[in-house]
Amino acid sequence: MTITIIGTGLIGGSMALALRDLGIASHIIGVDHTPAHCEKALALGIVDETAGWEAAVDRSSLVILATPINAAEALLPMILDRVDRQVVLDVGSTKKVICDAVADHPRRSRFVATHPMWGTEYSGPEAAVRGAFVNKATVICSRNDSDADAVEMVESIYRQLGMHLVYMDATEHDLHVAYVSHISHITSFALANTVLEKEREEDAIFELASGGFESTVRLAKSNPAMWVPIFMQNRENILDVLNEHIAQLRKFKACLEKENEAYLQELIEKANGIRRILK
Repeated sequence: MTITIIGTGLIGGSMALALRDLGIASHIIGVDHTPAHCEKALALGIVDETAGWEAAVDRSSLVILATPINAAEALLPMILDRVDRQVVLDVGSTKKVICDAVADHPRRSRFVATHPMWGTEYSGPEAAVRGAFVNKATVICSRNDSDADAVEMVESIYRQLGMHLVYMDATEHDLHVAYVSHISHITSFALANTVLEKEREEDAIFELASGGFESTVRLAKSNPAMWVPIFMQNRENILDVLNEHIAQLRKFKACLEKENEAYLQELIEKANGIRRILK
């Protein structure tokens, strides 16, 4: 199968490696608006060739849209204008906006909206990882809006990648990822800014940062070109989560201000309940 991957960075590159290793792709065409990414993807053997997206779509059975979500939203309708029986899937972190963008498109049914729940703080083709998706979840959104054969192909590919499938509608998806993914990134960005503002000695940060700080703040290294559009597209859900998060922070602040050790312990014990879910 010839597969086009539009966006040869972390997710697109990692998918390309997996699709080749599993023998799903016989030929991979890379498309990227950054020439250096095209060159790097070729040099690393992530793709077999690079091309413009129009020619690539015409030659492929499957098109994987792995650009930042604002670019994907703009590009998807034009891709669907060119498809016949090809299948198009996206891997973006929000789903409602992109689904709404093609809701009335005559070839909407050739598109399958997906979100593989994996990523790192790194970007670009050199960030691609082999075996990245094994034992992770992928969300397939609004599958009833897609042709059965398109959904079947996408399900089969994700299962071969070692992923388990979760089904949601686009609105439900965006609400849940605001809580389990997007708030984590905002918290990490805010914590990094707090430390950079208050701790002016970079050597002290480097020497004293423990595993806990490092793991909490690592997401702050994530690419703003990817995350700004995510936050803006899902801003209503994220604002709801932020309001609750700020309320929780205020509780901790009040405990310290009032030297209320008992309530502080109660808050921490309540938080320990996450162990029931995340072991």
